[in-house]
Amino acid sequence: MTRKRRRLVLIGSALAVLAVSVGLVLNALRDSIVFFNSPTDVAEKHIAAGTRIRLGGLVKEGSVERGDNLQVSFDVTDGKSSIRVAYQGLLPDLFREGQGVVTEGMLDGAGTFKADSVLAKHDETYMPKEVADALKRQGHWKVDGGKSAARPAGEDPVKVRLP
Repeated sequence: MTRKRRRLVLIGSALAVLAVSVGLVLNALRDSIVFFNSPTDVAEKHIAAGTRIRLGGLVKEGSVERGDNLQVSFDVTDGKSSIRVAYQGLLPDLFREGQGVVTEGMLDGAGTFKADSVLAKHDETYMPKEVADALKRQGHWKVDGGKSAARPAGEDPVKVRLP
């Protein structure tokens, strides 16, 4: 075997090992790459109790209950499903009912999401693409005039308003 051929075999083998490694890593991280799961996603995936995930959606109107020692519980909804969230700590200043949130934590055996952090949407017109897509699928997407999501395909509104 010539030096040139050995070098090509070595480079080809290294690329094959690299491709297999990348494939294995992406396969292992398949569910972790998602920014957050909606309540409907959590119900459909049957996520096991104790699994750490991010849960995102809107804080359901009338669901916020405050207790002792900074204990707060509220429902996160995507318009189709809701999950009860329990959190102990200081909430972000922008946290309120009808507000978009992403919580990090895990489900307990009773189906309550035990959050260890809560992130609130920071701007009236900003919305992550995943939240906007979930709201569009559920029919809750509102454009600035309060009109529903009926709009020509491919045309994105400049401003949005949450229901």
